[in-house]
Amino acid sequence: MLQSPLTTVMTTAVRKAARGILRDFGEVEKLQISKKGAANFVTNADLRTEKILLEELGRARPKFGFLTEETGVIAGQEDKNRFVIDPIDGTTNFIHAIPYVSISVAAQQRDANGNWVSTHGIVYDPLHDELFMAERGQGAFLNTTRLRVSERTEDVLLSTSSPRKSREGFQDSLDRFQRAIELGAVVRCSGSAALDLAYVAAGRLDGTWYNRLNAWDMAAGALIVAEAGGKVSDLAGEPISNEYGSLLAGNRKVYDILRTTL
Repeated sequence: MLQSPLTTVMTTAVRKAARGILRDFGEVEKLQISKKGAANFVTNADLRTEKILLEELGRARPKFGFLTEETGVIAGQEDKNRFVIDPIDGTTNFIHAIPYVSISVAAQQRDANGNWVSTHGIVYDPLHDELFMAERGQGAFLNTTRLRVSERTEDVLLSTSSPRKSREGFQDSLDRFQRAIELGAVVRCSGSAALDLAYVAAGRLDGTWYNRLNAWDMAAGALIVAEAGGKVSDLAGEPISNEYGSLLAGNRKVYDILRTTL
């Protein structure tokens, strides 16, 4: 189990922020008769969750900057450390009262070339009280249990986002979806990229890919997969972006197959 000071700070912050999500999830189930009402409610929940995370993390590490889904870039006192935050990953699930959502927080440092590198990552599923975490070079854990990716190459289960005709790159998404199915894999669209990555690390999923994600969707989860023995890159095999880009992750054998196929 990881117990460094920074992991403790991040864990405390996400657990405090999760209290509101648990309360709000119970309320949103009552709003399903009104799609707009539920969507507005969840947007407010997103903002409240981010505010708590900013306050808690900022109080504990006042020199850190932030990159967040709702606010964007917040400069720190020093330009060498930051937190990357997605307050509620899986908002569409939340709107529909589907319990597959997560809080994602990564701590990053600049390397010698000035690039951001994730050093600590947490993906927390508050609805099932599952805390996935990792520190670079120290392994990955689910609560107190060490994680390891699967070794499956048969009966493979993958997750991705559903191809949507209204989005740029629809045909590419559809083509990749079809190629994955033609491999014989079962493909699901679960709705939370951060939690998908945590599930890959835990061996529940064998792989996941996304055509386009923002840094806050994948910074923490990618580190957790890598520390659980998996492989992570963009779809071209390059390091994932610290802004936005594609993602491919899986156990080592499935990753190699998907890298060639997708």
